[in-house]
Amino acid sequence: MPQMLIVDAFTAEPFAGNPAAVCFLDSPRPDDWLARVAREMNLSETAFLLSEGDHWRLRWFTPAVEVALCGHATLASAHALWQTGRLEPGQSAEFETKSGRLRALPQGEEIELDFPSTPPTATEPPKGLVDALGLEAPPVWVGRYREDYLLELASEVEVLRARPDFHALTTTAPTTRGVAITARAERHGADFVSRFFAPGAGVNEDPVTGSAHCALAPYWADRLGKNPLSAFQASARGGWLKVRVGGERVYLAGRAVTVVSGELHA
Repeated sequence: MPQMLIVDAFTAEPFAGNPAAVCFLDSPRPDDWLARVAREMNLSETAFLLSEGDHWRLRWFTPAVEVALCGHATLASAHALWQTGRLEPGQSAEFETKSGRLRALPQGEEIELDFPSTPPTATEPPKGLVDALGLEAPPVWVGRYREDYLLELASEVEVLRARPDFHALTTTAPTTRGVAITARAERHGADFVSRFFAPGAGVNEDPVTGSAHCALAPYWADRLGKNPLSAFQASARGGWLKVRVGGERVYLAGRAVTVVSGELHA
């Protein structure tokens, strides 16, 4: 039977950060089975791992769709590999994914993810997107990366006060996975803050979004002239990341804690 864990990622405390289910497959399973398991878990992401020799095949499913890249579930997967003894302490975790080869390395109490950098490019937002986000003022800057939008707001307070209409977001940008809003941080210990909304992918507000930081990190490194940086995702659960840019790669570091472990009887 497949082993299952639920891991809170980008946090050192249980019931904070972003929870991900991690499922160790004993053999390949059909896509509809993976999708049903993800709906059963009903978390923002369920990660499925299958050993392929010197690396692991990794796929990520929300309760609604499969996604091409997920940071917190990758961090959770690496944490689970070391915790269950499938990898030796200090050994890197190598993943083959829809976004290419990804790597996770233990760094003391943290795990560092090696991800592709996806800097945003300036664009005009789709009609109705800004209104759908429930912002108090127009954004300072709008860009797009991969299939997501990124909007810089004038202050952290505006990020915290945004009240998105999730139904409207799915209709104003139907080809978009999600929208990140961000601002320079006003809280101690952070360089920038963000929130991320992906109702079209079945996740209204994601607690901590590693993949969004593949765009946020190069954006703020350029804006602030600083590298590395500290990031806080200002969701209800909240989560901290250390980010740095290195050429065409982004390195995301954080901690993780297992809150549930067991077996999948299906």
